Amino acid sequence: MRLVLLGLPGAGKGTQGELLSEELDVPHISTGAMFREAIKAGGPLGETARAYIERGELVPDDVSVEIVKERLSQPDCEQGFILDGFPRTVPQAVALDRTLPTLGMELDAAVNIEITEEEAVRRISERMICSQCGATYNRAIHTVSQTDRCLECGGLLIRRPDDTVETARNRLAIYMEQTHPVVHYYAERGMLLTVDGERPIEEVFAAILSQLKAWRFGRSSGEEAR
Repeated sequence: MRLVLLGLPGAGKGTQGELLSEELDVPHISTGAMFREAIKAGGPLGETARAYIERGELVPDDVSVEIVKERLSQPDCEQGFILDGFPRTVPQAVALDRTLPTLGMELDAAVNIEITEEEAVRRISERMICSQCGATYNRAIHTVSQTDRCLECGGLLIRRPDDTVETARNRLAIYMEQTHPVVHYYAERGMLLTVDGERPIEEVFAAILSQLKAWRFGRSSGEEAR
């Protein structure tokens, strides 16, 4: 199964991506992780990405696409993948469509985890991060202890300085301008599955699996009919 996860910042793409990765036994690949791996590897693509990031600039589409192509070429992606944070723009989505066939792959579906803008602001401003392992929690959707300790390693949970209401609204504005058109891109191609992301984590996960099952059954039925 090859999927793209879409949704406003704070929608829970990372959480659902990890759950889907475990369920489907395919890697959950976030844009940030891809860039960090490329930079750590020290190749030409990684060095180019590093230069843009250190200047505080967005990595250009052509560089991003090549980094994605390199990551999807690795053996663990042969049976599928879950992309989280890419494509960020319609040109990136078009480039992904052109790139996958060169790898002998095609995208199965794009899953849009839908929440309101107000809910996104609330979640971002209530986010907590473990100071030791980096695990992310959100008081809006996770149960954390009164002592603000990580459920995984016991580390202290802290708030990032940029997780404020003002910053959240700025991030949403950028998302609506740059990334929301990607939702329409996949909808027009009949590839978009949408779930209500404001329900409990387990219910969102179950809804995604249910839609994917129906999607796969519908596609296989259509192929048999032809």
